[in-house]
Amino acid sequence: MPIFDFQGNSVNLTSMNLTEQMTRLAKQAKAASRELAKLTTAEKNACLLAMATALEQNADAIKSANALDMEFGASHGLSSAMLDRLKLDDKRISGMAKGLREVAALPDPVGRILDERLRPNGLKLQKISTPIGVVVIIYESRPNVTADAASLCFKSGNATILRGGKEALNSNQIIARVMIDAGKAACQGFPEHAIQVVPTPDREAIPILLSLTQYVDLCMPRGGESLIRAVADCSKVPVIKHYKGVCHVFVDADADLKMAEEIVLNAKVQRPGVCNAAETLLVDQAVAEKFLPPMAQRLADKKVELRCDAVAFSQLSTLNPQLRLKSATEQDYFTEYNDYILNVRVVEGVRAAIDHINFYGSAHSDSIVTKNETHAQQFLAEVDSAAVYWNASTRFTDGGEFGMGAEIGISTDKIGARGPMGLDELTSYKWLGIGTGQIRA
Repeated sequence: MPIFDFQGNSVNLTSMNLTEQMTRLAKQAKAASRELAKLTTAEKNACLLAMATALEQNADAIKSANALDMEFGASHGLSSAMLDRLKLDDKRISGMAKGLREVAALPDPVGRILDERLRPNGLKLQKISTPIGVVVIIYESRPNVTADAASLCFKSGNATILRGGKEALNSNQIIARVMIDAGKAACQGFPEHAIQVVPTPDREAIPILLSLTQYVDLCMPRGGESLIRAVADCSKVPVIKHYKGVCHVFVDADADLKMAEEIVLNAKVQRPGVCNAAETLLVDQAVAEKFLPPMAQRLADKKVELRCDAVAFSQLSTLNPQLRLKSATEQDYFTEYNDYILNVRVVEGVRAAIDHINFYGSAHSDSIVTKNETHAQQFLAEVDSAAVYWNASTRFTDGGEFGMGAEIGISTDKIGARGPMGLDELTSYKWLGIGTGQIRA
């Protein structure tokens, strides 16, 4: 199979070793990041709008490339949930284009005055937002990440190096190629290497690329826990990440139970293969007998397997032989399934729910369903997660849903960005000092 670079040119991998290839990409990205800083907001927006139109105009070619990846994924045992993440149809391609247009419509995050102060000696100081520089994005399965990541990095003035999974190689290459061609046509100053795709699926490329600290400024992995941990362990550049999405919905004693059913169903089955899907349902013991039977039936109708604690298993096991029930293990509560599986546990009140989430959760997204404001405020204050909800699905933890346009990822780190990462989270800052000859005594 021929390998192509980001411009669609054939690459002779035998002519250079892997270290040389990755160093070349990184050097080109660093040079492009300097050129990106010269583009005006209008020029960046014109490129993004042209990219959006080009994605729609090339939808058939993108779907054809994606069909090859879907065939590869199915033959290599990808789960139905993972295949769903991989699939591109007209709706998702339109969604990518919409995301690019939303990014174009957002304020430019570069050049904002974040702080300004005048010192007693007359020295004027300004804290100004700046691009980070070169951002490496490592991801798997979801080819729409190619468009999302590239557009956000471009608007925020960052050059990006994209490394998708081998299961999405054809999709990622054509999406990037369409965007690059459109950007070059729309703006004469479009940097040639602003968006690059790693042209090899060789895993050894990742540690080499992430050792190039003189060129690469940041890495953001998106995917399963094993991928993210492998990247974090090998990287010599800073990594912004979340290891997994073990998200919870807690149905309080004072919940509107019909509302709770809808929220739980949405959080689990609307897209079970994504990181903000619920993996554990916690139910207050005061309403468990009333709430669990109809909830379990609705989940069974969606082919969801329930892994229950002793109380929930006892309440549900005699109801309906069609329910897919198993006894939950300790490890299940730590597990991100990305599939039609949901843990169910009965707890004694909001305090027990908070303690469960803070112990077993991944600090991603958690929700309480209740009409009791005191319980809600306690939950919102004490659950230590990047996004905490009251009477809403965990599925809203998303840059688009937060009004950021496309997102580049979700962070559960506490230093730097946290939660959905949009344009503002892709900037750093520098201090400008404006004087009239001041010297320090």
